[in-house]
Amino acid sequence: MIIESSKQVSRNHLFKRFPIPTNFGVTKESRVDRGKAWPVPAGATRTKSFEIYRYDPDSGRGPHVDTFEVDLDDCGPMVLDALIWIKSKVDSTLTFRRSCREGVCGSCAMNMDGTNWLACTRFISEMESPARIYPLANMKIIKDLVADQTHVFAQYAAIEPWLQSKTPTPERERRQSVEERSQIDGYYECILCFCCTSGCPSHWWNGNRFLGPAVLLQAWRWLTDSRDEAAEERLDKLEDPFRLYRCHTILNCTRTCPKGLNPGKAIAHIKKTMIERQS
Repeated sequence: MIIESSKQVSRNHLFKRFPIPTNFGVTKESRVDRGKAWPVPAGATRTKSFEIYRYDPDSGRGPHVDTFEVDLDDCGPMVLDALIWIKSKVDSTLTFRRSCREGVCGSCAMNMDGTNWLACTRFISEMESPARIYPLANMKIIKDLVADQTHVFAQYAAIEPWLQSKTPTPERERRQSVEERSQIDGYYECILCFCCTSGCPSHWWNGNRFLGPAVLLQAWRWLTDSRDEAAEERLDKLEDPFRLYRCHTILNCTRTCPKGLNPGKAIAHIKKTMIERQS
């Protein structure tokens, strides 16, 4: 199923019926402890609890979860509004990324109630109680909810995501028909939030070599663009046992894309093109 709204994200998770302890099988350094519980704001009549992952490498303390009580009557409707409210009125040390607040920049991608999404497009009313906020998985944590995306952006740069041409530059633009332009629909809209890559088990296992769904979707975006003239060179760089073929079509990527895109379909198109050029 293609997810078009956060309301479509499944609220049924296997491990809620058969829970595994939070710190099961992890090292001492990675154990997530209980942190501080902040009191209910004075005079608040309608509140919601938020359990938020905290980690500050400079403090010498391991990761822990702080509990905040958010006054819903003094806060906007989105999870990002709640985080800004907490930072402004409760704990100014809370750290997270945000920018556009319109689901365009991808900065506020994080894990909310077990699902990767954008904090600016997830309604507080859709969250469980308590709401659980964690950073994107499978990435090093810089501080609190800020994940280090150096590696995934380096993988993105590896596919050379720009128009490459061999013919002389025209006097005006490189023209496309309406049909040719439609071929990149569903791919150019990717905002590089990396919700899909963070949720991809294949990237968990082989993230050093497997490019991941976000990057491969972008690779197909350029392969299918009629103006690009470097398809063979692009395919040669993807022809690798790990870069492309570690995808096992689990489709976590498609289920967690906040823009409703289908990285799994893009990867399938690349694989099909690989086979066709060999025949």
